[in-house]
Amino acid sequence: MATANAPSPSGSQLSEAQDFLTKYPDVEAIDIILTDFHGIGRGKTIRRHELEGIYKSGRGLPSSLFGQDVSGEDVDDCGLVQTGGGGDCRCWPVPGTLGYLPHTGRGQLLIAMYEEDGAPHDVDPRNAFGAQVKRAENLGFYPMGAFELEFYLVDQTPDAQGLYHPASYAITKRRSKLRNTMSVDEIDEMSPLFDAVYEGAKHLDLTLETLISEYGPGQYEMTIRYRDLMRAADDVIIAKRLIRTVARRFGKEAVFMPKPFGNEAGSGMHLHLSLAGQDGNNLFADQADGSLSPLMLNAIGGIRGTIGETMLLLAPFMNSWRRFASAMYSPASDDWGVENRTVALRVPGTPGKTRHFEHRIAGVDANPYLVAAVTLGAALDGIEGKIDPGKPCEDEIGEAKAPNDLPRHWLEAIDQFAASDFNKRTLGERFHTAFTKIKQAEYEQMALKVSAAEWEYYGFSV
Repeated sequence: MATANAPSPSGSQLSEAQDFLTKYPDVEAIDIILTDFHGIGRGKTIRRHELEGIYKSGRGLPSSLFGQDVSGEDVDDCGLVQTGGGGDCRCWPVPGTLGYLPHTGRGQLLIAMYEEDGAPHDVDPRNAFGAQVKRAENLGFYPMGAFELEFYLVDQTPDAQGLYHPASYAITKRRSKLRNTMSVDEIDEMSPLFDAVYEGAKHLDLTLETLISEYGPGQYEMTIRYRDLMRAADDVIIAKRLIRTVARRFGKEAVFMPKPFGNEAGSGMHLHLSLAGQDGNNLFADQADGSLSPLMLNAIGGIRGTIGETMLLLAPFMNSWRRFASAMYSPASDDWGVENRTVALRVPGTPGKTRHFEHRIAGVDANPYLVAAVTLGAALDGIEGKIDPGKPCEDEIGEAKAPNDLPRHWLEAIDQFAASDFNKRTLGERFHTAFTKIKQAEYEQMALKVSAAEWEYYGFSV
């Protein structure tokens, strides 16, 4: 049982806290962060003297945090809302995630939820993913990967009409409405902000790599170093909070809504994935004759068969579906191909030992733990069942996609998720039921919101 001074069920070590306190003697507060269904950080800001206690005996938080919609409202019929005395579950540190945010002056620590007997709490998204990682390891596979993050920077203050606009530059305060795709000068104009992001990353064991100005005005993309897939998912949570907190201190907001501007490019969260063997070698590496790994092809085959029923996790909110209005750069499909950016599952063209595939559907609003859980789970199903992925797609950019059976809107995605045995098996029955109920409630709430566009088009003319 995980009680006071018992070993941490997460594998965290007290020495991590002690080393942090020694390294940062002036830090007086630490944000402890539990990631909910929606990818939102819930938790507390604790004082310096409380940090070691979390490593010794955990910290109580209510499991009803997982029974809330995106706004923090309880969803009464999801099965997770507190009843009776409303006791807490025990949260423990995620090893390796204690770090320092220099621009806030506070520490930061990810936590995960466990039962009092030390068992992983079954509706914590990180634990749901962890079950699939454990499954892979039992098969002799070690999942590796990385995520790419696309996002917009906007000014904090909206205009007189309540609309937000791409952020003015940090150096010149000038604003550009041009695309400036991959402009190095645009990155330079925003460099003080991004320099602060990279400085923060040094204190968080977060290796941010390439930065580009993306296709939309005010849109950027950051890549994160390829590594152990569980830590890669943690990296997304850490990176998004880092970017957000830095942007605020420059009078801007980082927007991880996938389609903040209807006529501009959407923001995705591409997942790159491979499996390593016990010796650390890439099992997706090309064969001796240069052909693609059968193991990787079976993994792709397994994922292709589940994309429709997992779309609610890849596109979890109403706004997520606006990103698919134009599929040129946002594939809403279940196809695959080699060096083809029109497909859902892309095998990059670089051959050799680093071969992997890229899952391109998820929006940047998706919970990385859940995206990784169903992607890895389906890949393992494909490997175990030796599922043939079919012929690679050879469509070109701009070509119309053939019709497929994927959901075309949010409500259909909710219905397909609810009916899915794969989701129930991969995420657990209680998780599946709760997530379905929460998304149904969120859909019903959003259906009551009348937009300004509806007033403009229909208010006085029909």
